[in-house]
Amino acid sequence: MRKTQWLIAALVVALVIAMQSFFIVDERQTALRLRFGEVEAEIRDPGLYFKMPLIDEIVKYDDRILPLDTSKLEVTPADGRRLEVDAFARWKIVDAKQFRRSVGAGGIDAAEARLERILNSQLREVLGKVNSGVVLSADRIVLMNQIRDQARTQSAGLGIEVVDVRIKSADLPKQNLEATFERMRAERQRLAADEIARGNEAAQRLRASADRTVVETTSEARKNAQIVRGEADARRNAILAEALGRDPEFFAFLRSLEAYEKSLTGSNSSLVISPDSQFFDYLKSDAGRPEEPGQ
Repeated sequence: MRKTQWLIAALVVALVIAMQSFFIVDERQTALRLRFGEVEAEIRDPGLYFKMPLIDEIVKYDDRILPLDTSKLEVTPADGRRLEVDAFARWKIVDAKQFRRSVGAGGIDAAEARLERILNSQLREVLGKVNSGVVLSADRIVLMNQIRDQARTQSAGLGIEVVDVRIKSADLPKQNLEATFERMRAERQRLAADEIARGNEAAQRLRASADRTVVETTSEARKNAQIVRGEADARRNAILAEALGRDPEFFAFLRSLEAYEKSLTGSNSSLVISPDSQFFDYLKSDAGRPEEPGQ
């Protein structure tokens, strides 16, 4: 019985040792075999591998492209207008041995912390050389590529490669937004006031031109009317003079009729005249004015 127990225990120990003697490397991983803390081998090919139990340590790293979202960073471009920049990077491990020597047991977390410091430094350096308008425009693609290249150079000693860097957003700090909006509103109001003033000035010029045109047209019409009226009066007087010259007696009769009309105008008119007044000469006789005595 005791032998059986010993045999079972030995088998369990052997099984545990056997399990600790082998490890699997996935096709998405690179493995490092450490012996007493030193890198003894780098394994890139997937498969089943042997290690010395209790002596060798296996560290695995992801071969895929890894994301890194940086914290929001406040930068000051060349025009002094502060911006809150939110960026992210994509990176991968290209030299597992160098990566291990650089970050030690910290692994991915330690690498991300160091890479974030490099990215923040490059963001401040590159964006600080241009105006904020460039950062906020489509031209910032050139800036992002420049940040990527410089970050790639500085992080090469970590055994990693920066694949890409992108700026997700670049906005004014919250405390500056209201002041900026106020300046924008004031500027728009100033432009609106200028447009209104120019419109009023143009309207005043149009009204003045229209008034001048009215005066000129009215004056010309009055002048033409006076000319026509004068010509008509002259023609009427000429016709009347010619008619009166032909028959003076008719002229006297016409003048008497006009005098009667003017003196008897109205519904309640009274006229006191001597009966033998010459005013009634044409009313006394149907033959016209009586002949003067001695004619």
